[in-house]
Amino acid sequence: MVSLIIGHKGSGKTKHLIDEVSKAYSNSDGHVICVEKNKKLTYDIESGVRLVCADDFAVSGYDTYYGFLAGMCGSDHDLTDVLGDGTLKIGGTDMDKLAEFLEKVNNLGDATDTKFTFTISADENEIPAKVFDYCEKI
Repeated sequence: MVSLIIGHKGSGKTKHLIDEVSKAYSNSDGHVICVEKNKKLTYDIESGVRLVCADDFAVSGYDTYYGFLAGMCGSDHDLTDVLGDGTLKIGGTDMDKLAEFLEKVNNLGDATDTKFTFTISADENEIPAKVFDYCEKI
């Protein structure tokens, strides 16, 4: 199941994500990756967590983002957690495409035994209800 941190800009999503990164790193017996749109979290997360800037790899749109995540999972069999900040900035604001992306990521997580957590800058009622069949709000 994919975990979502939902709320509008300024609601503390990134702070919550940083806390989740720390928890994941403390509890992981493998690798933890944090994906962000730009390089604003460089000094906020544990040094043992791999911080990946999506802009450095020209990741834009949900299909590209999914392929990027799948590539990470396929190349690192010790990967336990992937946390992403700025999901709508990376993938786009189309909520139906977001729903498709999250379903595919959920299946990827099941197949690779990887836990995914994303921040979503929106009200919960803006997100398609079907998303909560395979995602949980934290």
